[in-house]
Amino acid sequence: MAKKKKTFILDTNVVLYDPRAIFSFQEHEVVIPITLLEEVDNFKKGNEIIHFNAREFSRELDNLFKDVPFNKPAKLPSGGTVRIDTHVHLDDSIRKLFWEDKPDHRILACAYYLAQEKDPSTVIIVSKDINLRMKARAIGLLAEDYETGKIKSIEELYTGKRIIENVDETLLYTLQKEKILPPEFFSVNPPPMPNEFFVLRNHQKSILATYSPFLPGWQLIEKHTCYGIAPRNAEQAFALHALTDPNIQLVTLAGKAGTGKTLMALAGALASFGIYKQILLARPIIPLSNRDMGFLPGSIEEKLDPYMQPLYDNLAVIQHQFNEGSHELATISKMLDNETLKITPLAYIRGRSLSKLYFIVDEAQNLTPHEVKTIITRAGEGTKIVFTGDPYQIDTPYLDSRSNGLSFLIDRMKGVSLYAHITLEKGERSLLAEVASNLL
Repeated sequence: MAKKKKTFILDTNVVLYDPRAIFSFQEHEVVIPITLLEEVDNFKKGNEIIHFNAREFSRELDNLFKDVPFNKPAKLPSGGTVRIDTHVHLDDSIRKLFWEDKPDHRILACAYYLAQEKDPSTVIIVSKDINLRMKARAIGLLAEDYETGKIKSIEELYTGKRIIENVDETLLYTLQKEKILPPEFFSVNPPPMPNEFFVLRNHQKSILATYSPFLPGWQLIEKHTCYGIAPRNAEQAFALHALTDPNIQLVTLAGKAGTGKTLMALAGALASFGIYKQILLARPIIPLSNRDMGFLPGSIEEKLDPYMQPLYDNLAVIQHQFNEGSHELATISKMLDNETLKITPLAYIRGRSLSKLYFIVDEAQNLTPHEVKTIITRAGEGTKIVFTGDPYQIDTPYLDSRSNGLSFLIDRMKGVSLYAHITLEKGERSLLAEVASNLL
């Protein structure tokens, strides 16, 4: 039996999350409510990633309808179609429930009208907004989240590390002595991922190791200090190894607050500086309580300071490891002065050439998969990119632990030889912070 052709009505947040969303619905029909175009128009000016997404979506749509009247559907490469729907009349039954005339209700009205016109079982609203989906279901419409870019399970997300018990003691002593062993010297099931990390144990004795695809083979990991920062646990030792290995060009560090993600990344960058011409630390700007930066007083630099402060705090931790007048402290000050070490909002990186850089993107869980892809695909020769964040601590309304860019990146990149990941689980900020993180 032929599969029913479905009609997907998109909410504005879907195209702002993924400007190429219209290409994700295979052979089905995609409907763009005219209200969506009105809302996207409000985002066309600005330097944040959401503004770039709005402009990219408009360009994609304009390209599709270049030779097609707007009252006709345009063909998609997948075999489906996309069309603009100008129906904005609020049916009486909708008006009684949702009396306020606003964009969400106009999009609901568009879907409601199409459901009356077509088979209701084939008409679906697609939205990242949970409340809009619930409103749709309340009036008998089908609604679903935009699933492209979502991982299957956050609980099964790759952690980058394993503990292997009852390892032959001879192997432990041999690896400790030789530092490097060939792949066949030791086997695990399932086979090791490239740059996967291991705690190898035998009763009271344990050593840290990684499986390097570059040797190839097993490599001993020894705890070492990076720019005054010493690892306090095995996970931090794994992180510093990945952060300072020039063969590994992409690193992700995930973990809750206080596990040392940003501090490790910055220490690793400073320890590796000779290989790169500049260290960039960036983070997306997520206004508190959904209030725009314009509400904050002062110049643009003063407006941005609160968002960048956590990065400066981590730099201060490293600076406090050294005495006044030390070579390391002078080097950091010089790097800040000549901007070979620069802290900046992520949006300000747009348009830059990312060559020979050590590029740290903090709070990456607040990026969409599309935004993460955009950043990585702009990396030039000799650049290393590090993403840090907590997939459970999302500050934007249309992302969750399964759909954010950091989780997506970890899930898709595991097994790639240029990539390493480590999930940091043990909090090292303070006993109080650890207890609060676990219990509150």
